[in-house]
Amino acid sequence: MGTTLSMAIKTTRDELERIAAAIEDLGQQDDWPDDLVFRVNLVLEELILNIMDYGADGGDADISLQIESESDSISIDLSDSGRPFDPLTEAPEPDLTAAVEERRVGGLGVHLTKTLMDDVRYSHENGRNRLNIVTRKVR
Repeated sequence: MGTTLSMAIKTTRDELERIAAAIEDLGQQDDWPDDLVFRVNLVLEELILNIMDYGADGGDADISLQIESESDSISIDLSDSGRPFDPLTEAPEPDLTAAVEERRVGGLGVHLTKTLMDDVRYSHENGRNRLNIVTRKVR
């Protein structure tokens, strides 16, 4: 049995620090490589900010996070009660060929998630958006 982290998250930006600290603690407990802690923190910050900015529609969205750290992989379950939205198919693809100053602000979170994680799946169940993310500990 692996190490587990479960959190209920409020839709306020100060929660990002609490999440990052919890992930760093979990990574330290379970001896994650530094780049893995960085990748998980980056992906979750991007996804949770998207939920706060777009999924909550200006109100609260009940957000929950569960991370299961096994011997060779990490499974992340991120769910929210915001409006239904599949970021894997509905989010616009970023223009990675345009010059930095010509790109629109934002739009890289889902791309980073797909790039930095090994498997990302979306479902909408019981009125909740759910992202199941898996990454190997060593890449």
